[in-house]
Amino acid sequence: MSDDLVISVCLVLVAASATVAVAVREPVRQALVLAVLGLALAALFTVLQAPDVALSQLAVGSVLTPLLILLSVRKVRRRGHPSGDEAQR
Repeated sequence: MSDDLVISVCLVLVAASATVAVAVREPVRQALVLAVLGLALAALFTVLQAPDVALSQLAVGSVLTPLLILLSVRKVRRRGHPSGDEAQR
């Protein structure tokens, strides 16, 4: 009975964080919410007794994917603003 409660709580956390990730419009905030979603999924996988999948989710879903999104957003924003030399031309 208590296992079902823990699984239900983890499922609600996953559903809530996924909904927030879709609803957020700013890419930086989306990356942070995706990190929270990755943590919630890792907790769910741990509760479901899949520790290898949980560790992979922690590495990829909670760290690498948000980091790549943040770096991509930073690079795109840099290209969008011309430097002083290009603005004079």
